[in-house]
Amino acid sequence: MSPYLNQNYQTKLTYRPTDVVISVPGKSGTTWTMNIVYQLRTHGNRNFDDIYSELTWIEVMDTPDSTEEDMIRKIDGMPTDPHPRGFKSHASPPTLPFREDVKYVVVARNPEEALVSLKTFLSKHSEEFLEYWGMTKDGFFFPDFTSYYEGFVKPSGFDTNLFRFVSNWWPLRNEPNVLMMHYSDMIKDHEGSVKKISDFLDYGPYTEEEWRAILQLTSFSWMKRHETKFEARTVWKIPVIVKGGMMRQGSFGLAREEGVGGGIAKE
Repeated sequence: MSPYLNQNYQTKLTYRPTDVVISVPGKSGTTWTMNIVYQLRTHGNRNFDDIYSELTWIEVMDTPDSTEEDMIRKIDGMPTDPHPRGFKSHASPPTLPFREDVKYVVVARNPEEALVSLKTFLSKHSEEFLEYWGMTKDGFFFPDFTSYYEGFVKPSGFDTNLFRFVSNWWPLRNEPNVLMMHYSDMIKDHEGSVKKISDFLDYGPYTEEEWRAILQLTSFSWMKRHETKFEARTVWKIPVIVKGGMMRQGSFGLAREEGVGGGIAKE
């Protein structure tokens, strides 16, 4: 696991009944879902600096010297006003604690598409960030899909984690505090998906003007035009990725065209 990630301390946090956890595996629509939850919570607000300052990623360390206790103290001390806390996690139960008094918005994606998206994302990491965490470019930049799959995906277990994520959430999918969705369905029906999340979270009601604003602010076109708001610029003191490196296409069904061959797909 990368040195800036720590999935252990999320099991030790003191969760509150108003908390919402966005549980999505890597490169499967996490940032988009975070923005949907945020816009619903605020009734449509474009005047924010970074989505990561509005919803907290509960798997990262602030600095190489940070301890789990530091992160627990920081998150447990967060105020609830003016809005309930929202968390991001790439984990699934039991690594991510499941509580009946917390709401979970869960999104899964075609694993082949997640693999394609991750390859591009890795190559967009800034040299400053890699140096800060004592990592090298060799582990993030790959000349082709095969070398990436053999050099990163298989050793890290990223592919198996995608399947394990769904397997862990599947028995809980019908719990009243769990909303489980598929990324491609969200792409196909943007408004219907936002409405489904809205009904689940019960942050409304919304005026017609607010609803139109929420749909605009959660559209791929708006997010792409304002990409700096979604690049995790406030998580660390240095840029994690190069400018314009967070968002790709906002589409689905193109994995085979972008490098996932039949052999990799069968694995």
